[in-house]
Amino acid sequence: MARGSSLLAREAPRQGRFDIIVEDGFVLTELAAVVDVLRITNRVCQQEVFDWRFRSISGGAKRDSVGLTVDTSPLAERPSVDYAIMLGNADAGAMAVPLRRVLSAYGARGARLFLLAEAASHYIRSHNKGAVHTTHWENRLAQSEEVDASDWGAELARDHDGITTCAGMGATVDLMLSVVAGHVSQAAMMNVSDILLHHHVRDMRTPQPFGSDQSSALGDPDLDACIALMKANLEEPLPIQDLCRLLNISNRSLERKFSRYLGLTPNSYYRELRLNKASALLLNTSLSIREVGLACGFSSSFAPLFKTVFGCTPAEARRRKRPTPAIAHSAG
Repeated sequence: MARGSSLLAREAPRQGRFDIIVEDGFVLTELAAVVDVLRITNRVCQQEVFDWRFRSISGGAKRDSVGLTVDTSPLAERPSVDYAIMLGNADAGAMAVPLRRVLSAYGARGARLFLLAEAASHYIRSHNKGAVHTTHWENRLAQSEEVDASDWGAELARDHDGITTCAGMGATVDLMLSVVAGHVSQAAMMNVSDILLHHHVRDMRTPQPFGSDQSSALGDPDLDACIALMKANLEEPLPIQDLCRLLNISNRSLERKFSRYLGLTPNSYYRELRLNKASALLLNTSLSIREVGLACGFSSSFAPLFKTVFGCTPAEARRRKRPTPAIAHSAG
């Protein structure tokens, strides 16, 4: 009986306190990911496992890039929390002063610090930590024009010296679930994941798209291998017949696979990969429009093709801020 009672006994979750640090231009996706994971964990466990406060340098209402606001308290002089998480920002330049204050305030207090996207980029650059940290692939792309970012991590997140840098965006959910796993049972954590319809909690070492040669797994080995080859050959696109030869499949078989899984021809999908990369280069680097076209395999007709797909010229796209416009899928 005693043994049975001990098996049924439930260990109390370890509580955790968060400061969520935002500034004007914060990324709403990341804010929602942090708060919802913590909130749902509390509901699943039927107790306040986590509590959190919104902080900023000056306090007051902070506005995201689409105009939604969150009320914040000023950064505490002697914060007493377990975790501090600094969200990414539509304005990368907004990270500089807050990051210095954040590192000073929390670094000496034993709090685990998470830096997302632009916050991670600023930390990597200002502290020469490229080889042991990571950021969103768009930020790495932008930084590569000014510094050597070739050794910056391409994973979703990395830990080093008490600081976790993360790509942010959707990876924020995976990051937060990994934190939750240190406070509650595995079953409770998976319940939170299921409520979020987040069926697979990714390992933080998972490579980002455009950050590695790894393609998205679509369930077909030939198709996955083909997409990996396409991603690895954006500047000098391979003819479809060469892809078929390397994959040892017929052109017709490859077309059927692309049609079944993606609703596109191989040529259309390849062109979209290159145009998406061109859009990212336009928005995140100082390369000329011609240089962007050549870097994505368009030796001619780049601007007209770009306008046909995105509805604006490359010059007009460059004047727009992130996020990158979603590419329109064409039929052929």
